[in-house]
Amino acid sequence: MKGTKRPIQAVATWVRRQPPKIKAFLAVVSGMTALVFLRMVVNDHENLFVAAEAVHAIGISVLIYKLMKEKTCAGLSLKSQELTALFLAVRLYCSFVMEYDIHTLLDSATLLTTLWVIYTIRFKLRSSYMEDKDNFALYLLVVPCLVLSLIIHPATAHHIVNRICWAFCVYLEAVSVLPQLRVMQNTKIVEPFTAHYVFALGVARFLSCAHWVLQVLDTRGRLLTALGYGLWPSMVLLSEIVQTFILADFCYYYIKSVFGGHLVLRLPSGVV
Repeated sequence: MKGTKRPIQAVATWVRRQPPKIKAFLAVVSGMTALVFLRMVVNDHENLFVAAEAVHAIGISVLIYKLMKEKTCAGLSLKSQELTALFLAVRLYCSFVMEYDIHTLLDSATLLTTLWVIYTIRFKLRSSYMEDKDNFALYLLVVPCLVLSLIIHPATAHHIVNRICWAFCVYLEAVSVLPQLRVMQNTKIVEPFTAHYVFALGVARFLSCAHWVLQVLDTRGRLLTALGYGLWPSMVLLSEIVQTFILADFCYYYIKSVFGGHLVLRLPSGVV
């Protein structure tokens, strides 16, 4: 096992010493390599979207286990959970009035568990909630997403309110994890269950992004036209990419910590 760790640690050390431009280049190359691999091994790319939701569910299960076993919500962002509940509720509304499918049921289950987490943090474990660390102003995320959704939204035959709601939940989902990353940056030390949860979110976001990118490649861009006209199709794809890159840096340090045999993740300054 030590022989395996040494090369990985050597590579991690080398990457850490590189300038930001080289790190960004390596991240892009790694992402493209992963996309090529998924394209070769996954026949039905719709399975990637299902897998993304499954990984998200696993992450929430880890979070619930932490709350029930350790009886503490230290290190968790209530604001991120509230943003998650908000975009899920809006997405469920859109699903019911626009396009009801299996994902509607999955989102319903995720929303219920997220509401349970919010209730637990607010009422049962309030004494352990790090309110001073969870200091990201929500209006800095909600207001820009709302304004953007008013300007850029689907050009479909649905009612204008439904189209704006659809765009709003897409944009809000892309940035909903930022308060959680702020909490972890403020504390600098992330305990295992929280780290597992956020890493699961990162994996889920990557799989969802891979689903859309591969769908666009396989249809030679026709999928973007199917989503509508104007800037909206590009914004959907951009939102997926933004979600992935927001968590990419954290996932790097998480993997490095796991292979280094550390149970507690320590984040350097400037990670998020």
